Amino acid sequence: MKNKLLITLILLTSALSFAQKKITWEDLAKVKYEKKYLPAQDEYFDYPNFSPSVKALEGKKVIIVGYFLNIDPKGELFVLSKGPMASCFFCGIGGPETAIEIQFTSKPTYKTDDIVIITGILKLNSDDIEHFNYILTESTGEIIN
Repeated sequence: MKNKLLITLILLTSALSFAQKKITWEDLAKVKYEKKYLPAQDEYFDYPNFSPSVKALEGKKVIIVGYFLNIDPKGELFVLSKGPMASCFFCGIGGPETAIEIQFTSKPTYKTDDIVIITGILKLNSDDIEHFNYILTESTGEIIN
C-alpha cells in the first residue's frame, strides 16, 4: 500500500514539474527601462530591468494568449502582441513588454490579428538588440475561436 502511494505521489510530482505556467501581459509588464548607450550603434536603447517575478519565469514553459502578428515579409519573424496590429507598440501604444518574439517548432499558418494561445520556453533578452526583450522558444500554438 505504501509503495502504491509513493509511486502515485512521484508520478503526480513529475507531471506537475513539466506543466506549463499560464502567464498574463500584466506579469510581463513588471519591468522597468533605463536608457543605455550602445557605442556600436551610436545610439541609446531602452535596457530592460526585469523584476524578480519575471526573472523567476525565465527558462520555464509558459502559456499566454495574444494577437498573432506576422511582421516579416519573408515570414521568418513572428510576434505575439497584447493588442492587435493597429494598436501594437510599433504604432506607439504600449511598450516592448507588450510583445513577445515567437520561435515556432514549425512554421505557423495563422494570420495577422488571429487570437492565439502560445506555449513555449520563456527567454529574457536584455542584451541582443536584434531580438525582442521576451522570446518564446520551442513554441506551439492554436487559434482561439
